[in-house]
Amino acid sequence: MQKTFFMSWSGGKDSALAYYRAVLDGHVPVALFTMFEKDGSKSRSHGLSLDVMEAQAERMGLPLVIGKADWSGYEQEFIKQLKSFRNEGIQMGVYGDIDLEDHLEWVKKVSAEAGMKLFHPLWQEPRKSLLQELVDEGFKAVITVVDTERLDERFLGREFTSELIEELEALGIDACGEEGEFHTVIIDGPIFVEPVPVVFGERLQVEHYRVLEVKLRSGE
Repeated sequence: MQKTFFMSWSGGKDSALAYYRAVLDGHVPVALFTMFEKDGSKSRSHGLSLDVMEAQAERMGLPLVIGKADWSGYEQEFIKQLKSFRNEGIQMGVYGDIDLEDHLEWVKKVSAEAGMKLFHPLWQEPRKSLLQELVDEGFKAVITVVDTERLDERFLGREFTSELIEELEALGIDACGEEGEFHTVIIDGPIFVEPVPVVFGERLQVEHYRVLEVKLRSGE
């Protein structure tokens, strides 16, 4: 049965593929929802700036709703936003989780507190087949964050292809990065009316992570 939904949006590959599948299933997107740092400087999950994420949302024809919190206030802010969606008549939240039980349980808990239904279109599907689907459907995902304790920084800036999937797996790395080995940004694909006009800047060191700056092209 068709439902209206908000997408828990990271700006990366898993949320993009989950969104795509939910739409193909006939559900109706109403908004994207992303949690940001308390100062609003960047998203909590993938460290993307607001203007880049708004550019994604604009090319999906949707509003971007953000919550702002530090870790201590994260859950409370998340539930508040879910309740707001419910009060607007949105029927469910869609999430891009694949197989991390702890996060699934957390999402179930906060959704129950807010009285919001939830949908996990990718749940417990083989990770590699999801990645191949992403590539086959024409999504363009670029690696923008690398945990240097687990993955070489030479992968920063690499676009997801069948060859990259094989390369990561040959190194014993989960090609989905589900354990936080890396993060991606989606800059093109069937969910957008046109590519997101980004440029990649400097490589920054943040603790044991290397982060590739993602900016909008000037004039966009």
